[in-house]
Amino acid sequence: MSLDLNPEQKAAGKANFEQASGDLARAGKMDSMVTGDGRAMPSPDDKNPDRRDVLKAGLAAGAVVPVSAAVYYGYSSWKGNKAVRTALIGTGDEGGVLVGDHNPEFNEIVAVCDIRPTNIKRIFEGDTGPRKGLNKVYGEATAKSIRTFDSVEALLAEKTKLGLEAVVIATPLNTHDAIAKMCMDAGLHVLCEKLMARTITRCKDMTRYAKDKGLLLGVGHQRHYSTLYAQSLEMLNNGILGDIKHIRALWHRNNSWPYDPKAFNHDKFDAKYGIPAYVDSWWKEVPKADAEKLPPERLRELAFGDPEKHGFKDAAELVRWRCSEKTGGGLMAELGSHQLDASSIILGHVHPLAVMGVGGKFFYGRGTDPSKGNDRESDDGVFVTFEFPGRTYYKRDSGGHLLIEGGKPVKDKNNENDVVVVTFTSFNSNEFEGYGEWVMGSKGTMFLDKESDVYLWREKDKSRKGDTGGRDTKITVSGAGGGKPAMEATSTWGAGGSSGAPTKTTAGAAVWDSAVRGYRTEMEHFAYCVRMWKDKKVDYAKNDKGELVHKDIIPRCHGEVAMADAILALTANMAMAKRERIVFEDAWFETAKDDVPETKHAKKA
Repeated sequence: MSLDLNPEQKAAGKANFEQASGDLARAGKMDSMVTGDGRAMPSPDDKNPDRRDVLKAGLAAGAVVPVSAAVYYGYSSWKGNKAVRTALIGTGDEGGVLVGDHNPEFNEIVAVCDIRPTNIKRIFEGDTGPRKGLNKVYGEATAKSIRTFDSVEALLAEKTKLGLEAVVIATPLNTHDAIAKMCMDAGLHVLCEKLMARTITRCKDMTRYAKDKGLLLGVGHQRHYSTLYAQSLEMLNNGILGDIKHIRALWHRNNSWPYDPKAFNHDKFDAKYGIPAYVDSWWKEVPKADAEKLPPERLRELAFGDPEKHGFKDAAELVRWRCSEKTGGGLMAELGSHQLDASSIILGHVHPLAVMGVGGKFFYGRGTDPSKGNDRESDDGVFVTFEFPGRTYYKRDSGGHLLIEGGKPVKDKNNENDVVVVTFTSFNSNEFEGYGEWVMGSKGTMFLDKESDVYLWREKDKSRKGDTGGRDTKITVSGAGGGKPAMEATSTWGAGGSSGAPTKTTAGAAVWDSAVRGYRTEMEHFAYCVRMWKDKKVDYAKNDKGELVHKDIIPRCHGEVAMADAILALTANMAMAKRERIVFEDAWFETAKDDVPETKHAKKA
């Protein structure tokens, strides 16, 4: 695993990925984009074939040719369009990331909204890392013209004056559906942060609402727009790893270091809500400015008419919403949903079969004073195991596409044991391995590391005497020009070069690289979809195979895709809470049906 890799082996794995993608691209097998349902398809720009021709021309000479995400994802025709006038609702941690990584040529932020005054201040001034702030992105003079609001109602009352077309929602999880519906009632397109909603019932409501209103609903699982994941998926679709039987996903953090009470600023923070015992990004100090402006009675007024569903009992629950069962979904919603989304993309967006796992408060809340021990309702450690259909579990046509009847894939009764085991682990007391996804196949292993790098290693062919494989082996791809591509060991390095899309952090660049993270591309494509939606007056109609007719101008992670991700994360929580194996039901994934996992499996209080 990653614990065993020395620098030379990691270097070999990175070079192997670039070599393999270059070999496949030169053979014309890397000139497609990948759809939201995991299938390869021709790029929408093939009539203006920038990506296809640039790749082939450059890679024929072994060159590394940069291809923009706009070309890669088919929205390079943006030129000449005006930026979509957008409001950001929720200006905390994730809102700061989205502001710092957005492209003003596509999304012009004209207003921001947050009930917390400290968040409004922070979104302008910026913070560490990718949270650059509006002053830096737009310049202080321009940023002064961006309107601020302390309630969604006040923002929407000014939508006409602002010329609003869309909103980006980055608020606590329990408020997503209420705010999205209000904005859609106002005729605005919605890009909502993940997880989509606190329950699957609310996910279905949001998806139906968008369809009924004829508006776009996108959800921020940014790996759908990561060129690193897209190019990796193209390689996997070429069968480079053989038969995939296991994906090991992990996202570990260490929040166990003691917090220095002397660092607590009594002038800035309210001590009555507790001083952290540990340095913990989820259990933060409560700013006095927020507590003073938002007493419990005011929070009830701001709860969109339903304090039990959409409200917060006090300022501490608002600030620490990820730690509360009512307001957040814990590790599975905040971290696991990303990695399960990645695993689902890799496996072609087939629905999972079953889930079981173990989770709990193994570190926090062990009889300590809740006001001092960073105690929480959500789990601080989880280990879950999913069963997914393998490649042959369902029948496929000659092109490798799933055979669909009645909107569902057709099972192959001869291959019901073809199951892929996907595990996800997350603990708050050790981050030695960090996060990433290990994809393990019969012919090789691929490691997607921290959304910034990808590595590839070949398995040893034991049917061939003297064949080499493993962490140190350099490879080329044979059979790429015809037949099934396969990795071959090589004693001399072949013509290198990636397939041209930006799939890794560039030399000397910061760890945060917009080219591969997906946030910027996600927002750019959302703006493109808004423009195309308006011009073409399209809808969510489906063909007889259950595919969206207008999928090229609908966000790749639209409501139905995001709902499936939420089902994975939230059902895993239920399986851990009840200590049982839960079998997924097809009806849960059908928006038109009211069936949801919480009806059967939510733990009763």
